[in-house]
Amino acid sequence: MQDDLAFMTAVELVALYRARKVSPVEATQAALAAIDKHNANLNSFCHIDRENALAQAHRSEARWQRNEPCGLVDGVPVSIKDLVLAKGMPTLRGSRLIEAGQAWDEDAPSSARLREHGAVILGKTTTPEFGWKGVTDSPLTGITRNPWNPEMTPGGSSGGAAAAAAAGMGALHIGTDGGGSIRIPASFTGIVGFKATFGRVPAFPLSPFGSLANVGPMARSVADAALMFSVISRPDPRDCYALPPEPADFHETLNGNIAGWRIAYTPTLSGADVDPEVAASVAQAAKAFEGLGAKVELVDHVLDPSLATFQTHWFGGAAFLVDQFPAEKRKLLDPGLAEVVEMGRRISLMDHLAAVKAREAMGTRMNRFHQRFDLLLTPTMPIPAFKAGHDFPPERAHRQWSDWTPFTYPFNLTRQPAISIPCGRTSSGLPVGLQIVGPLYGDRAVLNAARAFEQGHAFQRPTL
Repeated sequence: MQDDLAFMTAVELVALYRARKVSPVEATQAALAAIDKHNANLNSFCHIDRENALAQAHRSEARWQRNEPCGLVDGVPVSIKDLVLAKGMPTLRGSRLIEAGQAWDEDAPSSARLREHGAVILGKTTTPEFGWKGVTDSPLTGITRNPWNPEMTPGGSSGGAAAAAAAGMGALHIGTDGGGSIRIPASFTGIVGFKATFGRVPAFPLSPFGSLANVGPMARSVADAALMFSVISRPDPRDCYALPPEPADFHETLNGNIAGWRIAYTPTLSGADVDPEVAASVAQAAKAFEGLGAKVELVDHVLDPSLATFQTHWFGGAAFLVDQFPAEKRKLLDPGLAEVVEMGRRISLMDHLAAVKAREAMGTRMNRFHQRFDLLLTPTMPIPAFKAGHDFPPERAHRQWSDWTPFTYPFNLTRQPAISIPCGRTSSGLPVGLQIVGPLYGDRAVLNAARAFEQGHAFQRPTL
């Protein structure tokens, strides 16, 4: 029973709380039991706040007994990625450069909203150092592994959150995404990961990677992602880039009806080399949208290659971030990050301004694209998960994580909403992700299409 309870969705848990069939204490105990069972092997959590989590659960239980829940996710077990502040818990960002002995007395906007809505915060999930790459390992916390096969990476940089979600260690999880860091691990672990329109989820402190960086929900269902998104997208005055609040919660408009929608499907986006098994699963998923009443059109080429544009923004942000620390401390950096920082230092002002203009042109091109199409379908990743402990697939000739993530980072550049949902598995049993991209501010459309597809392709549990 406890194992089944650990895999209940947030929507299911809230309904059970309301019906007095399950207690938030029982749900929290089930999530903590899953952590006890799997975390030593997977390394999803770098900080577990067991005592406080149970205290929060007891307070939630009392509210439900009075029929006075304080919010949309009252009593639901959640985790916070260790790049995001959560009061009372250290935020070390996967780095030996951060001093642990601080007050840690402030919540980031997303943590604050979850707390206000009664969520039970279990702890902090692992990240590579400062979230710099597409896998999850760091000199501070070691290697995080994939629940589908612990020899494989869960992806990154929100790999701890993704592995936790897939293994039943909580229902809802906060991730961050500056180039795919929610969607990459969602694809590799068979869960749902949503990067909204930039500014829709308030953030603080703001990322050194600027408007590439997003905070977003990771969960085992689209309905849960929409529910969590409804909470964390509420206003916070600390974010000067935050968009005005939406009039209705996102889960309230999740009807799964996409009949008549115009949807483009691209197998390669900009000519990416895609694993045949991944390509086959995504092609089959695109065809399924026709069965849902949409008009799907194959589009071979959507964008010109944008790797150099992205790397100019990303490498420069990494250099700016790391150069705030004393030179002596920088010797403790992940060697791969140190290499990226060195490349970032060599970017000139004129190089940066050229990348800004290239980024603007991409955004305009996609705005025009969405005059014709409501949505765009792509693979989330061109490959399934690869061996843990490597920064890039050992069998491929890559030098940086962004070399093997061609479908995710373009939509950080354009600031568009994009979600990864599971759409199949390879012959070796590894998950494959489908990416659904919407126009700017088209967050509801992306969630609705994901929900429509999910009704026939629900989350599958790994054999742990």
